[in-house]
Amino acid sequence: MSGSGRWLRRHPVEGPVRSRLVCLPHAGGTAGSFASWAALLPGGTELIAVQYPGRQDRIAEQPIEEMGQMADRLADALRPLLDVPVHLFGHSMGTGLSYEVARRLEDTDGFVMSHVFVSARPAPHRIDGEHRHRLDDAELVAAMRSLGGPDAAVYDHAGLLPIILPPLRADLALLDRYRPDTLTPLSAPITVLGGADDHTCSVGELRSWSEATTAVTRVEVFPGGHHYLRECEADIVRLVSAELTAVHSLR
Repeated sequence: MSGSGRWLRRHPVEGPVRSRLVCLPHAGGTAGSFASWAALLPGGTELIAVQYPGRQDRIAEQPIEEMGQMADRLADALRPLLDVPVHLFGHSMGTGLSYEVARRLEDTDGFVMSHVFVSARPAPHRIDGEHRHRLDDAELVAAMRSLGGPDAAVYDHAGLLPIILPPLRADLALLDRYRPDTLTPLSAPITVLGGADDHTCSVGELRSWSEATTAVTRVEVFPGGHHYLRECEADIVRLVSAELTAVHSLR
């Protein structure tokens, strides 16, 4: 499988591709968490979900624990796909990675994302130091369960923990070590999404993303906690689709 093929799970589109939505999952997450979005997006939108190394069909690969390296690899994977407008959607860990990928493509390729959606995490330069990757297994499992969501039950299966925890811990190490003092603003508009009851990221903290762009920023809050995406999926995809449709109307 090519480098691009390892990183990107592309969902087929009927007819010509008019834009792409690239989705970046949370720590420990997989590309499959966005698969159901494909059927809900406007025609002509190619859904691309990112698969991080160290899990599922990439389980034999070493997870990446440094944000710069992860962003460089993903930017390289996306470069052949910049022939149409591209939108990014990053949830939790995927927010900082979305910013870093957008920054690289803007700086080195002159390519400005049509829109950047960030979810359930403050802007990275506004986050205090975290050390979650240093938790022992029991503490880490408890921390993940506290986030709730439909996937929390997977931590009840002791036999799966040796498979689940190593890439999760690597993702958390990446996040814990990623502490930029400032952000160079992007040129792309940013929509910030969050759960009203997310104890890891308040509505006020979501507003910190206004410092990450020279364009428009707006904040949208949905019912639920940190993993509100699943329960509010239809409303979230509808919001994203409105931006995609606006771009399609200009082409």
